[in-house]
Order: sequence, then structure tokens, then C-alpha cells
Amino acid sequence: MLVHICCSVDSHYFLQELQKAYPKEKLVGFFYDPNIHPYSEYELRFLDVKRSCENLGIKLYKGAYEYEKWLNAVKSYENEPEKGARCEICFNFRMGGSVEFAKKLGEKRLTTTLLTSPKKDLEQLKNALQKECEPWGIEFLAPDFRKNGGTQRQFALAKEAMLYHQNYCGCIYGLSKQKQNKPFIDELMSPVNHQVLPASIEARIALYKRVKNLEKKGVKFKLEREKFLNYRLLSGLLKRDKKVVKSYILFYSHFKNALSKFRLDEELRGEFKSVKDEICFWDFAYFNHKCQNKFKNFEDFLTRPLSVKKEIALRQKAFGEYNLSPIIIVEKLSAGTYELVARSEIYYDTREKIMTKGF
Repeated sequence: MLVHICCSVDSHYFLQELQKAYPKEKLVGFFYDPNIHPYSEYELRFLDVKRSCENLGIKLYKGAYEYEKWLNAVKSYENEPEKGARCEICFNFRMGGSVEFAKKLGEKRLTTTLLTSPKKDLEQLKNALQKECEPWGIEFLAPDFRKNGGTQRQFALAKEAMLYHQNYCGCIYGLSKQKQNKPFIDELMSPVNHQVLPASIEARIALYKRVKNLEKKGVKFKLEREKFLNYRLLSGLLKRDKKVVKSYILFYSHFKNALSKFRLDEELRGEFKSVKDEICFWDFAYFNHKCQNKFKNFEDFLTRPLSVKKEIALRQKAFGEYNLSPIIIVEKLSAGTYELVARSEIYYDTREKIMTKGF
């Protein structure tokens, strides 16, 4: 039997219930979810599904990430609510791809772990399975493992197995609607310099890779959630005499004003502080000295910056704890009229951390 898999929280419970219901059936997993956005989230979910399947002894295949094809399929249904017409098209799309793969493997039966998700409509899923399976002579199964406390057991099992529990279904339209009252969508933010931001998808990928590694080594651990003060730079542009200047804004640089202006009458070395807006400027030589001359030149620094953890440590060493004053790094502090346009957000957030002590 081919089992279409959407995520580990749904599949870990669903697969075990299938094994109980069909003890003689060999289960084969198929991760096919081109609806998931961004791609880093897709990779994170596959990583944890693979971990789950390995622990359950189930072979897993990874389908193609046909995101553009999926976008075209749901075109003009972007504003549909959850469980609406867009979801119906999405189910048909994913079940259609799963049927094709089942035929390729020679599997005669198909089901999907989406059936156990409390956020999905059972009838829509049954209709999608029937519509896509019957023309190909594939038998479809649509068991309801949610009833009689199934959903509660599902989440308890996911917590016990320390699985990745995503905070949105997967597609860009559902995510946008969920975050419509927030000033930005954290899941869609990823620096071009590949720096890993706290509580980002990339940070979760690193964490769950470590989780998988600890499990393989037999190291006892647990995951704990912690609250912390997170930060995102939403935009930043520095101009000198109306020309854009290459610059770097250090983590936790919070701007109370969207626009700041000041003038330097002569070239400076080291640092300059704009008292009016509590902004500190460092030239590259001054910054690189603080980093023990880690970088060859300014371009080298821009392409491979410090980690966020090291940026925070540098800030604390320079100004002490709890400091949120903007720190802007430029190649040279040349004379001229400067304009800085920047926006940032500081907000309460939660993240998981691995605890290996006390076992």
C-alpha cells in the first residue's frame, strides 16, 4: 500500500494505526507536497518525516517539488478559506501525483495521512482519493483514525516522539491569511547572506538534524520550549549625498524613527555616534579589529557575516546587555550628508532547544 505523507505529526500516528488495521500489508511512504512554501519548510518537513519513517521501519520516497505546477492548478482560488475550493483542488493534485507513483511502483492501494489532520475535511479527501484512484484501478482507503480520541492520541504520540509540529498547513495562501494581522511573515524571511536567524525555518532544520543525530547515537535528550525576545530587520537603506552606500546592520539594531539624517563634515576613523537617534556607525577597520581581523576586506564580511550569536556577543561586549541601539557598519566614514531609512521589529517569540543534561 502506498501512503501519501504530508507531515510527521500526522504520519507517525496514522502509519502505526494502519499497521494495526492491516498487519499483513507492506506500507510504503510517499512524501509529495508541492504546495508547501517556502522550499526550506518543505525540506524541514521531509527531514522529520524521514526521521519518523526510519524509526517505524517504513521505506520512504520523496516526490518532486512541483511548486509552479501546483500554483497554476490553484490559480484564481487564492482567497478561498480553509476547507474551501482551493483545498479541494490541492487534494486532487496531490492524490493525482500519488496515484501516478503508485502505478510506477506497482502498488494496488493508496491512502493519505492527510485523513488524520483535524484541519482537513474528510469528505474532500475521500472524494479526491476516489476521483484520482478509480480511473487507474487503484483501491483507495479512507480510514477515520480521528474518532474515539484518536486526535488526542496523535498529538500525545507526536509530543512523546519529539516531532516537528509546524504552525501552518503549508501553502502560501493559508500562511498569508493566518498572518494577515502581523507586520511581516517570519517564515518568508531569509537573509541573502545565508545567516541563520533565531526561530527561523533554517534554525529548525539545524535543530532537527541534531535531534536525528542524537537519536542515532543513542544519546538521551528532550526538547524544551523557551520564550525569548526575537528581532527582524524589515528594511534598511543608507545614502551619502543621495547615493546608496554599502552597509551592514547588526542584529538587534532597533530603529525608533523610520528616517534619520546627519552630516559628517570630515572623514572619521573608528566610530561615530548620532546622539539624536542613538545610532552608532563603525567603519570596517574598527569593526574588523573587534573581530580579531577575521575578514579579508569589507566585501568578504558582507558575503559571510558573523553568526547572530556572535553579533549579539559583540554588541554586549561593546555596550552591555539589553542594548538595542542601531549599529551600522560601513567601509569608510566619509564626509557628507547621510540619510538612513530603516524599519525593524522586536517581538516575543518561542523556540525549541535540546536538553541533554539531567538524564
